[in-house]
Amino acid sequence: MTAIPLGVPRRLVEFTIDGKEARVPEGSTVLDACRAAGKDIPTLCHGDTLTPKNACRVCVVEVEGSRTLVPACSRKAEPGMTVHTDTERARHSRKVVLELLASSVDLSTTPQVAGWIKEYEAKPDRFGPEAARLNEAPKIDNDLYVRDYDKCILCYKCVDACGDQWQNTFAISVAGRGFDARIAVEHDAPLTDSACVYCGNCIEVCPTGALSFKSEFDMRAAGTWDESQQTETTTVCAYCGVGCNLTLHVQDNEIVKVTSPHDNPVTHGNLCIKGRFGYQHVQNRG
Repeated sequence: MTAIPLGVPRRLVEFTIDGKEARVPEGSTVLDACRAAGKDIPTLCHGDTLTPKNACRVCVVEVEGSRTLVPACSRKAEPGMTVHTDTERARHSRKVVLELLASSVDLSTTPQVAGWIKEYEAKPDRFGPEAARLNEAPKIDNDLYVRDYDKCILCYKCVDACGDQWQNTFAISVAGRGFDARIAVEHDAPLTDSACVYCGNCIEVCPTGALSFKSEFDMRAAGTWDESQQTETTTVCAYCGVGCNLTLHVQDNEIVKVTSPHDNPVTHGNLCIKGRFGYQHVQNRG
């Protein structure tokens, strides 16, 4: 029989969430514990394959003894701590953050955000039509993916995925400071003139659709994009012997985009240009 390697056992941390006892492995975050307890904590900048950046602050919760609200995505669970996820203070903070984001950024393609705005009774329109927006046309300079910075919330997930946390290409960075900060490639050049290797791992982690597949962008523009009519099939990439898993998103018998399971031990959601974009030959029926 083949021996199955086991991880180092971790002791359980016991604490309280909303008056109920919780037990999670040591090293888990408050967000991990909340999700294990079935509590819906909104998140935007959190990525399950990236180090928490604490950028959006939508996931804040109240911890007894803490002067400020704490981000659930990065705060580690501690023995005996008492967490409150649905206090008036936490709800008000989430409401204001959602209002600020939705007033200055196009969140129309951000999953779940419409439900959160309704749940927290956020009113982005109260800031008026002069709220700061880029009002910039989408950048379409290649046939693989589109950059629509009007949808960018500066969560930095694309920077981390392209940088030292995964790809180590460093094609994406933050340009400017303060209100002028924005995501860009070096010298704000066309993507085709940058260090980008078109792996698409930045698209995989983008929470708002600021980075999207060209195929998805075109279908949304044509009004034909319909996720309710799409099926997902996970298979193994056939380009090489690494064994990357691909999830094929199919609509009307056509592959419309390719993602990768984040829990796959080989790829952790990451792919190369062949795995993510090299599927045209599958549906070339000519």
